[in-house]
Amino acid sequence: MSPAQTNATTSLIYRPPSWIERLSLSQLFTKIQPLEVELGSGDGSFLAQWAAACPDRNFLGVERLLGRLRKLDRKAQRAGLTNVRLMRIEAAYFLEFLLPPRSVHALHVYFPDPWPKRKHRKHRLVNERFPELVGRVLRPQGMVYLRTDDADYFAQMQETFIANQRFQLVETPEALASVITDFELDFKAQGIATLRAAYRLV
Repeated sequence: MSPAQTNATTSLIYRPPSWIERLSLSQLFTKIQPLEVELGSGDGSFLAQWAAACPDRNFLGVERLLGRLRKLDRKAQRAGLTNVRLMRIEAAYFLEFLLPPRSVHALHVYFPDPWPKRKHRKHRLVNERFPELVGRVLRPQGMVYLRTDDADYFAQMQETFIANQRFQLVETPEALASVITDFELDFKAQGIATLRAAYRLV
């Protein structure tokens, strides 16, 4: 398979030759440059904006729902974004089994499902193992950026990273914070604040 080849010529959705082996990033992108990954891209409102603002980086959006992924595919193509690729897969599996070690410069997790019922919290993406898995795929000094509207989930996010000494709490860059997702616009209209955190692998 040639670099950046997808099953459909016009689609940015990438289907790897194996779902159990680590990705070869050279198969996804024609140009090798720092990689940022968004787990749970939703409607793609963040990824499309940020990829357009950072042409010197590659972006991989991961989303389980095909309808959302196709919407992001169309959005990225209309914008002429050559530095974007997409994959339909469950985020936790992708993080643990497909991303190559030390391959990611920045990881974005915005408004993941909060699973608010206590008995369902085991399904949360950001759990006690999450920092360990992130630490494997990030490059040294790599970043993980988190956003949520759920205060309980945000507290759990903070606790899991505080408990891992490999991560240092830092400020979210203003340029990144200014990229507002459609989720955030809806929440803001309802008077719901966005809770943000950023951690650097040290």
